[in-house]
Amino acid sequence: MAAGVSVVAFALVHLSGDPVRLMVSTDAPPEQVETVRRELGFDRPLTEQFARWIARASTGDLGVSLRSHRPVGRLIAERFPATLELTVAALVIAVGIAVPAGIVSAVKRGSAIDRLAMLASVAGQAMPIFWLALLLIAFFGVRLRWFPVYGHGTPAHLVLPAVSLATIVLGRLARLVRSSMLEVLAQDYVRTARAKGLADARVLGLHALRNAAIPIVTVLGLQFAQLLGGAVVTETIIAWPGIGRLVVEAIFNRDFPIVQGVVLVVSLAFVVVNLLVDVAYVVIDPRIRVEPA
Repeated sequence: MAAGVSVVAFALVHLSGDPVRLMVSTDAPPEQVETVRRELGFDRPLTEQFARWIARASTGDLGVSLRSHRPVGRLIAERFPATLELTVAALVIAVGIAVPAGIVSAVKRGSAIDRLAMLASVAGQAMPIFWLALLLIAFFGVRLRWFPVYGHGTPAHLVLPAVSLATIVLGRLARLVRSSMLEVLAQDYVRTARAKGLADARVLGLHALRNAAIPIVTVLGLQFAQLLGGAVVTETIIAWPGIGRLVVEAIFNRDFPIVQGVVLVVSLAFVVVNLLVDVAYVVIDPRIRVEPA
């Protein structure tokens, strides 16, 4: 997957324009332009450029920024922790709200609480993340002055971007929890547990939720990549110093090595998260075992 993403990213960024023209003066003679292009290796065929980049990337060398002349790997390493912090915080908020809301909606199926929760989830899915981020800044940051409107460094700085980013998955996750719980609550073992006199909290938490967790965990793993993608918009609006803002700046500057490096790192992170999701299956349901091919 990561290899396929890197091929697409490499092709697209090289179709967007000539980076050499951005690095030299507009009135630079053609000889100077060709000299810079030759020094950077842009005079070689794209297939050769890609092969050289992949060979270096496999050793951890993602190249050098065309603007700052700093190693791309170091730039990403400086920014990635902030993005990971924001993504994890958004995921915690989404799970902390969506799972209880989905459980209550399933238990109170057809009630006013169920309809209100599902209406809110649909509204959350339909709400543009950039609009919500600006709305949160204007109300809670500018008007009420409860939270900082930009920057990074304290838990207060994390609230507004994490809440706006969490809405990407919150609504979808709540609806998935509700549908999974409805399916599980109709099973015989749940009715048997209730017939034995077990408390509702024990039935829901020990029997129902655990058996409904497989599809929920699967979707959480898939949504991780969407959170990283949504972080690009959120980080740009709230000036969060993560890789989302880094890649936006690189796109405007046509800093190809940074764009390619960020895309590769994000795709690798997505692969790692999905591997952890597969491992979590065994923890959630011990009946699942990895069989040799």
